[in-house]
Amino acid sequence: MVRKTAKATSGTRTTKAARGGPVARRPEVRLPPLVPYDEGGGLEPDGDYDGLEFKEVDLAGQEGPGSRFMDCALRECGLDGTELARARFIDSVLSGVRGVGTDLSGASLRDVEVLDARLGGTQLHGAVLERVLFRGGKIDYLNLRNARLKDVVFEGCFLVEPDFGGAVLERVEFRDCVLRRADLSGVRMTDVDLRTVAELDIARGLDRLAGAVISSVQLLQLAPAFAAQIGVRVEDTPGP
Repeated sequence: MVRKTAKATSGTRTTKAARGGPVARRPEVRLPPLVPYDEGGGLEPDGDYDGLEFKEVDLAGQEGPGSRFMDCALRECGLDGTELARARFIDSVLSGVRGVGTDLSGASLRDVEVLDARLGGTQLHGAVLERVLFRGGKIDYLNLRNARLKDVVFEGCFLVEPDFGGAVLERVEFRDCVLRRADLSGVRMTDVDLRTVAELDIARGLDRLAGAVISSVQLLQLAPAFAAQIGVRVEDTPGP
């Protein structure tokens, strides 16, 4: 059963840039008093969930495509194989969620915080993310192909083989993250900040970094790959 309650107003704020230039606007989620979710019938397709707290709920294998989550909190929930294609998350928090194969393809996330998630093979291809914060946690094989990200911050995350193929990134920040074996094939970037990435490892799409800002140290680390990209051989001069 879905219970509803009044919403609280939420807003956004602008982060301070380290050195000028556009920066991502972060979500400011202010949740109202929440009503515990009644697990009775499980998720439903096109369900309407407003002002609910999902706490330590196992949603594995449940199907809620097209559902709307407004002013909700999902805390320590299991999302193994959960079907949430085309779902909408608005002014909501996902904290400590875990799961493999969660389907959020074509979903919409606006003013959402994803905190300390442990996810694998999450499908977000074709999704639209606006004012979303990913903080902490580890996400393996994140599929963001052809997604649109605007004002999105990845902070302190461990991302293994994320796939951004064909995605559009505008005002996206990666702060103190590990970005390992990333696929940037066909990506379009505008004001993407990679300067504080702790490990920047690009498997494909090195030529798609136009529109991003990197540090001088990262430039030196990527120099051999850049040279290989344009067909330049780098060899030391043989000694006498």
